[in-house]
Amino acid sequence: MEYENKKLKEFNEYLKNRKVAIIGLGVSNLPLLKYMNEKQAKVTVFDEKEKQDVPRKLLEKLDKYKANAFFGKNCFENLKGFDIIFRSPSCLPTRKELVLEKQRGAIITSEIEMLMKLAPCKIIGVTGSDGKTTTTSLIYSILKKAGYDTYLGGNIGIPLFTKLEEITRKSILVLELSSFQLMGMEVSPNISVITNITPNHLNIHKDYNEYIEAKKTIFKYQNENDYLILNYDNEITRNCKKQANSKVIYFSSKEKLDDGFIVDNGIIKECEDGIRKHILDTKDVLLRGKHNFENIATALAATKTLVEQDIAIEAVKEFKAVEHRLEFVREIDGVKWYNDSVSSSPTRTIAGLNSFDEDIVLIAGGYDKNLDYTPLAKPILKKVKKLILLGATSGKIFEAVKREEEKEAKNIDIYMCDTLEETVNLAKKHAKKGEIILFSPASASFDMFKNFADRGNKFKNLVNNL
Repeated sequence: MEYENKKLKEFNEYLKNRKVAIIGLGVSNLPLLKYMNEKQAKVTVFDEKEKQDVPRKLLEKLDKYKANAFFGKNCFENLKGFDIIFRSPSCLPTRKELVLEKQRGAIITSEIEMLMKLAPCKIIGVTGSDGKTTTTSLIYSILKKAGYDTYLGGNIGIPLFTKLEEITRKSILVLELSSFQLMGMEVSPNISVITNITPNHLNIHKDYNEYIEAKKTIFKYQNENDYLILNYDNEITRNCKKQANSKVIYFSSKEKLDDGFIVDNGIIKECEDGIRKHILDTKDVLLRGKHNFENIATALAATKTLVEQDIAIEAVKEFKAVEHRLEFVREIDGVKWYNDSVSSSPTRTIAGLNSFDEDIVLIAGGYDKNLDYTPLAKPILKKVKKLILLGATSGKIFEAVKREEEKEAKNIDIYMCDTLEETVNLAKKHAKKGEIILFSPASASFDMFKNFADRGNKFKNLVNNL
């Protein structure tokens, strides 16, 4: 007998003639718009962009799917009287218009939350301030290698809500989940991972505590049959065990745990009852850097109950770096260029710096998310020979390094630039044979670029055209 997802069937029947609001005409919401039209919902789209700034193709989609629309900064004044509201990740559930609609009886949700509520299968979710994408991709690769019917989604992959009709009980969803997606959710994955928690997105979240609590939602609704994978080395994530209802597996690169997965002198080990079994030499993998070895340990912990270890290790050995994450671009005159555009916070750039033994020419700076750059200064002085800065945070990074120089009685060459092209040309001019040129901004991209991928692609194009 062919499998039928009864929860999905009931939801589809519920949608007929319901007033549905979709906030934002982003990538994940376009397939949602089509789906709602097919289920005969009465859809209205809200987008704070002015109508003239919305691409014509998107406006044509609204006509095609018979959706009403409100545009501009005051569009939410019309967000009243809806049965269900799908918010975009950037529209936090604390927004007053959403709060009022919820009080009136509307269901406030998102594409990713409804996917998790309606999916009939096991779900693995990954969040954290750093390492989410690589860890999520590793887990997905391990499961594919083991032969599972696996879907990759959330912050990466494709919007999976419209795939629900083909997802079965034997499928596995692997989702990368941001704090914006998790905030306000009322469902958690069966296997949840928190890679670490450090200050991030403080330009959007009310404060650091709100950001932390949003991350913790990933395990809030788990039960005793579920698993939670936590970073033992991060105080916030280590203490999450106290609030967890599920089975906890730790990973660490600093402590020799009695139970969990550790990275110890370049060897990944599985620990059970104090016995530590060598399972993988990091020399045998393609990824670089201690932070990536931690990501591997995390992925092995997350798939431990699903995949035979030999198959998992084989998948890890074949895994290549995800684009824009310590991605090797090319070698010119004995100098290797790396694109680490995804690094949008100081902690990520520190991890990148610590991945290399060679001397580094660092290109950094970008949009300001109200982060503290003081922790970045010491690693820069230790690892970097020349520092090239651009963007809104260049002054902050410069001042932090200067303060550290005074403490350490040490100086490095620092250059300030106006364009990415200028930084690339300057790096080529000053880098010496055997050195690394690392593009790791420690800042968001929105001052000059659409996103980190756009920033990374422009960097690679400039390097490849040298």
